[in-house]
Amino acid sequence: MSEENQLGAYLKDRRARLDPEAFGFSPTRRRTPGLRREEVAQRANISPTWYTWLEQGRGGSPSADVLSRIAAALMLTDIEREHLFLLASGRPPEARYRGNDSVTPRLQRVLDALEPCPALIRTATWDVVAWNRAVRVTLNDYAAAPPGQRNILRSIFLDPRARATQYDWESVARLVLGAFRMDAARAGAAAEVKPLVDELCRLSPEFAAMWQSADIQSHSEGVKRMRHPVLGPIAFEYSAFAVDGRPDLSMIVYNPVDPVDRDRIGALVAQLDTKSATRTPESAEA
Repeated sequence: MSEENQLGAYLKDRRARLDPEAFGFSPTRRRTPGLRREEVAQRANISPTWYTWLEQGRGGSPSADVLSRIAAALMLTDIEREHLFLLASGRPPEARYRGNDSVTPRLQRVLDALEPCPALIRTATWDVVAWNRAVRVTLNDYAAAPPGQRNILRSIFLDPRARATQYDWESVARLVLGAFRMDAARAGAAAEVKPLVDELCRLSPEFAAMWQSADIQSHSEGVKRMRHPVLGPIAFEYSAFAVDGRPDLSMIVYNPVDPVDRDRIGALVAQLDTKSATRTPESAEA
């Protein structure tokens, strides 16, 4: 194995760590630990010769589909899968949609530490899966909505309160829809978003018309201006960040343009905490 063939060395190391019996292969007559090359090829549904060439540095550049199948065959974690793609193609894999959209307690603590700046985590299909209290008092109280309803498009197109806070609702709606379309396509989530798209086309003629236009937008950074029911006119600079190890998730942080608004948002958060602390068991059950 040449020193330059880092891909081959990595593949060999990963398959050596796997237990043949766990995959239904006989453990007898093995000169080295782990799976054989042909067993990895069988699990990945590729040619044993092609896989052998990859380990030997003679296979050329494998496709993303082949790399994904090899990653699954070797039971790679997300970070190991990303490393495989970097070694083989020089770029990370595209974001993949996941059915499990939960976030770790550590990531939730990061959101909480950003207060009084509103910050949230959204999926590639624009479902909001985590947020801090500043989001609840400024943008949307996602805690009050059922889990299946915490979608930004659903809010923009179906919630009159969300529409009322926008100075130029149509421009905002087109931006959100165009960015949603790109994120869903990038994650390969066309099948997952179809029920939402069908529902919104049925309930919102404006959504149906905008969806037909097929516009694409970026939502990585910008300025969000809104009419808050308590704070009045307020502006945020927003930035989107990839979540390390979870390319299917994005963290959006909204930084108030006027420093005074940070204190005003902090006061609303404090009021929210006071209300939560004074709720009686009877009112909590109501």
